Amino acid sequence: MKKRIIIFLCLLSLSSAALAAEKQSHAEIHRVAMEFLQAKTQDIQGKVSLKVEDIDPRVAFPPCSQLEAFLPTGAQMRGKTSIGIRCNEKTSWSLFIPASITVTMNMLVSSRALQQGTVIGSGDFSIQSGELTQPGIITDATQVTGQVLKFSIGAGQLFKQDMFRAPYAVTQGQTVQLFSEGGGITLRSEGKALNNAAAGQTTQVKVASGQVINGIARENGTVEVRP
Repeated sequence: MKKRIIIFLCLLSLSSAALAAEKQSHAEIHRVAMEFLQAKTQDIQGKVSLKVEDIDPRVAFPPCSQLEAFLPTGAQMRGKTSIGIRCNEKTSWSLFIPASITVTMNMLVSSRALQQGTVIGSGDFSIQSGELTQPGIITDATQVTGQVLKFSIGAGQLFKQDMFRAPYAVTQGQTVQLFSEGGGITLRSEGKALNNAAAGQTTQVKVASGQVINGIARENGTVEVRP
């Protein structure tokens, strides 16, 4: 009887080992997920830290030689997210693994309280290193220098793209010079701008005859009218 018990235990041990060998390696799944994150974040500026959570050891899948990582619908490449892994073989399966992406870089913050309409110069901001947690945060001084603040902000506030606009090239009520070029000929006239517009934006101009003409605001109070 003792001999039979020993044989049974040996068979059970071999059976367990065989079952373990037939399971997909969690380490391999983790590797595929991490390589996917590294490839997707390689062009992100700043210091990028990646983490892929461990898979629940109770989760088991059939072995697969064609693993593919993907970004689930709604997941983003920032902060807390998840990475999908699927098997592209006949016995297909998929799972989602929690992950996190932390980006640390230099950001611009207001060096003092700034009033609406301030044209931003180098003395209006300072550089602060921190975690980039939301889109639209300005990290390059060239993006904001010379821009106009849309509303007042306090000292130490992060600069975001939606806080600023380009300076107006044409202002409402301003007398502007209209010009149109075509066929080697330039036509010029004068009118009054009916709205504010930055360079490159559409503006309406009322000419002496009372006609309203649409044009593209250019620098120095000029408006281009395209044929």
